[in-house]
Amino acid sequence: MSATGQPLILGESLSLESFPQETPDAASSTVLIVGGGVTGLVTAWVLLDRGYHVTIVSKEWSSFTDQQRLTSQIAGALWEYPPAVCGQHTDAMSLSKSKRWCMIAYNIWEAIASDPIFARLAGVQMRASNFFFPFPIEENAAQFRKMQEIEKSGVHGFNRGPTPIRKNGIDPRYGAVDAYEHLAPVIDTDRCMEWLMVLVQSKGAKFYTETITGDLFSQEQNLLDRFSADVLINCSGLSALSLASDPTCYPLRGALIRVLNDGTDFPQIHSSLAITADAAQDNEIVFIVPRNDNILLIGGVAQPHRWDLDLTLASPEIQRMRARAEAFLPGLKHARLDPEYPLAQGLRPARERNIRVERELRKRIVVLRGEEIEEPSRIIHSYGHGGSGWSLSFGCAADVAELVEDVLHNLPASGMKMQERGEVGDGHVQGLWNRRVKDEPIRAKL
Repeated sequence: MSATGQPLILGESLSLESFPQETPDAASSTVLIVGGGVTGLVTAWVLLDRGYHVTIVSKEWSSFTDQQRLTSQIAGALWEYPPAVCGQHTDAMSLSKSKRWCMIAYNIWEAIASDPIFARLAGVQMRASNFFFPFPIEENAAQFRKMQEIEKSGVHGFNRGPTPIRKNGIDPRYGAVDAYEHLAPVIDTDRCMEWLMVLVQSKGAKFYTETITGDLFSQEQNLLDRFSADVLINCSGLSALSLASDPTCYPLRGALIRVLNDGTDFPQIHSSLAITADAAQDNEIVFIVPRNDNILLIGGVAQPHRWDLDLTLASPEIQRMRARAEAFLPGLKHARLDPEYPLAQGLRPARERNIRVERELRKRIVVLRGEEIEEPSRIIHSYGHGGSGWSLSFGCAADVAELVEDVLHNLPASGMKMQERGEVGDGHVQGLWNRRVKDEPIRAKL
């Protein structure tokens, strides 16, 4: 089994092969994952390659019809440095950790995109990502600090200035006066979810379709026994409201219009274009992202505590969303809707204190030689990602893998803590990846 703290490096501790990096045997531990979205699947991938047996239980899986799809499929899936465009990241500790998590994910998605075969299979591309502001960025301390962090983070292609405004055809009347751009992974979620499911199954994961209700803690031993598991990981997204008995979880409703981006009705858009909620004059988002070579996403909305999925193209917020995009980029006035799936809507799994990646802190009671004793729970949580599940996926999974080791060694559980100085962080991970991608191109068998 891999040692705790091992960097997550494609080709070393993570493999694109159809078999696990480390082959489990009869003595290997089994991990039960609750949740079949991107967080659950990526966590399964990381653990499978560390030699664990993995079982995934989910109430539903990715679908590819005109019916409601998983939140992981609805997501814009543009990699973003936190806080994300939807502007819901507020907890300082979660934000601090997210900056490390996102860079781990950035480098892995970038490495996948660098291989033409896997880029096509996984639906991952590196594209220019542009952010626009109605004021000089220096006038907003938070945005200026974020821009400086991005520039130093190790992302590629960073450039600040008015060039993105001119070259992308932004209407000057919209008021964008400053901008920056960098390369970022953009993920075709339908294709990638299908690829992830096939990949983790080929590595040995078992899938079960089942709806689990109630607090996982109260049924922990029963679930571990039923699935012959040693550890239980909660990747249930919004369902953590009940499964983790966490009243701070809430839905952040979002929606995206899907239009054809084939170059027929307007010049084909190859870059993402965004105005974040806290930078917009009306606090409403502009979010334009090429899903793939044929579909363009237009967004967005972020409506907290809205459970209903009853938006239509005639809904006022959807009409305003499209009007903003057309005023920003006039060519979109001629855009034709995707006839198969014109409006995507879903509930981002948000949380008041944002992302939770930690062990269950409640202690369970076990009977040992006729006496009741307390011992740490064997549950690990990874939920509350809001609109950043794809951006943080591999980073959170790497931390979960370390927590699995702690559980198996029966170490005491502790809550999330701020990243300490000297901890392996962005720069170290980035350097490893730069060497890996530059000097050792990925070569994997199909």
